[in-house]
Amino acid sequence: MNLISLYIHIPFCEKKCYYCDFSSYGGKKHLIDDYITSLKKELVLYKSVLEDYKISTIFFGGGTPSILSGNQIAEIMETVDKHFSIEDGAEVSMEANPGTLTYDNLKTYYESGINRLSIGLQACQNNLLSTLGRIHSFENYIKNLEEARNAGFTNINTDLMFSLPGQKKSDWEESLEKIVSLEIPHISAYSLIVEKETPFYDWVKNRKIILPDEELELKMYHYTIEYLEKNGYNHYEISNFAKPGFQCKHNLIYWQNKPYIGLGSGAHSYFNKKRFSNVNQIEEYISLLKESKVPIENETDVSIKDEISETMFLGLRMMEGVSIEEFTKRFNISPFEIYKYQINKFKEQNLLYWDEKHIKLTQKGIDLSNIVFQEMLLD
Repeated sequence: MNLISLYIHIPFCEKKCYYCDFSSYGGKKHLIDDYITSLKKELVLYKSVLEDYKISTIFFGGGTPSILSGNQIAEIMETVDKHFSIEDGAEVSMEANPGTLTYDNLKTYYESGINRLSIGLQACQNNLLSTLGRIHSFENYIKNLEEARNAGFTNINTDLMFSLPGQKKSDWEESLEKIVSLEIPHISAYSLIVEKETPFYDWVKNRKIILPDEELELKMYHYTIEYLEKNGYNHYEISNFAKPGFQCKHNLIYWQNKPYIGLGSGAHSYFNKKRFSNVNQIEEYISLLKESKVPIENETDVSIKDEISETMFLGLRMMEGVSIEEFTKRFNISPFEIYKYQINKFKEQNLLYWDEKHIKLTQKGIDLSNIVFQEMLLD
């Protein structure tokens, strides 16, 4: 039986963070019940489409999925269980924000089938959390982490961000040390990217906030790799680090360019050589599904060139790189034939290297990865 992954989007937030450009909204919690009803309807629409598939991973993302009560998450999970075949031992992840979690909800999340929790901490310093527009404190995180473990969670990720306005290298080092000391098995460490149409974009432009320079950002990133590897974490993707056995299986689906279905407002899918996405606005999503209409807004055919390009640059995000054997099997041609010029050029520039199994980025290549990725796009 074929395998497929599900992404389930929960677009509600207590308050939108200043840097966030995701499809998420504050002040719309009154729509949650109607949204869950619509989400369940959309799930049922895919029942016949996915009858020959087993669900290998599920990921509740947002927004803030932990705004939903334990019973509301259980209701969604019951619909998935009822209409789809789920692989034994499937990874079922849920994003959660400190300050929105309670022990009772965590217990119900766990009992409903959520077996991996991804907690969006971002920083251990309360002044930096305030700068980001986060609603929680580091103390909230510590309390919620203890409650999550008491509820049964052992597979836990913590998100951290570096290159923040006003952040010193010593702040970042302190954050990493605190999270490692808490024995968190998976850490996602991202550099802040300032996106258009966010308050941060305007504030940076108007110099209301000042970001660390590129040299400091790179020092923070190199320290992250060195420190986490020294403490037993495997650096398995540009921004992700895991203790043995704790890699995120769902995210590996994206990086290996494998199919997935996205459900909910603003969710994206990659299936049957097509990429498609749902309407962004919660109200429109609910309205369409009330009329039993498919909420898809955009659909694009993925050409063979697109698929090759995406497989190459997404695969290079992983430290193990692109599997030469799997690439050749998938496209019936070696990556060395398609990318002969780029591979040789980047090898000479010490950005790429390969062994008998994989093509990989060097450390310098990781630092300059966007340059490499750009040249992997086929015309």
